[in-house]
Amino acid sequence: MCGRYAASRRPEDLTGLFGVEKWEPDQALEPDWNVAPTKEVYAVLERPLKDAADRRPVRQLRPLKWGLVPSWSKSPDGAARMINARAETVHEKPAFRRPFAARRCILPADGYYEWMTGADERQLEERGKRKRPRKQPYFVTPADGSVFAMAGIYEFWRDPALPDDHPGAWWATCSVITTEAETSPLAVAPAEGPAALADIHPRMPLMLPPDRWDAWLDPARTDVAELRTLLEPPPGGLMRAYPVGTAVSNVRNNGPELLAELAAPELSTLF
Repeated sequence: MCGRYAASRRPEDLTGLFGVEKWEPDQALEPDWNVAPTKEVYAVLERPLKDAADRRPVRQLRPLKWGLVPSWSKSPDGAARMINARAETVHEKPAFRRPFAARRCILPADGYYEWMTGADERQLEERGKRKRPRKQPYFVTPADGSVFAMAGIYEFWRDPALPDDHPGAWWATCSVITTEAETSPLAVAPAEGPAALADIHPRMPLMLPPDRWDAWLDPARTDVAELRTLLEPPPGGLMRAYPVGTAVSNVRNNGPELLAELAAPELSTLF
């Protein structure tokens, strides 16, 4: 899954990297090292500009709220539960199938956090001796330092309680597409701990390699069978994972120190 990630790159860097044609400086977001559900996040997408005579799709960098609200929802209350869409079923689930066919985006990240429960802790939980097992957070990021381009979908929702001219009348929301976690060895593994991403968690965000960006963002591509071929996981062995401090588990904590690599897991009972 993807329940928390880091996104600290400046919009100027993202516009050049992704070939963005349009972004509004007044919509700039602060660097965020602890992105949590319902926060605003940067998304790269292609669609015509609002009220423009030229209806060609334009590549834009826009802030979206993380947690998709389907267009047919009566309220946005379930957004925090819609942060992820499974690659295996995104084309058929009622909340996701329409945006998958027509509204796809890239969510740029430095990497994502995942929490691992150790065998000893899990056994205590199973025996009823610990209701909530302690978990060691890991940060997962491309080993070469490149952007983690997460595949995403987005949707628009109209708040029926607000007038048309209200700035909050329309919600623009998104979900991260996830896939099975890699079982191949990490490019850089911690000295002690998991050797593969699947050792940490069975799911991971789907990272799009650069040669898929144009096809993924192209709104003219609507054939579901063709689009599903873009959901193939990238080659294995591109990622590194390392333990970070448990401060990241509190959404109120935010700063580059959350990415600091620990020499060893804080929760020594994990291994």
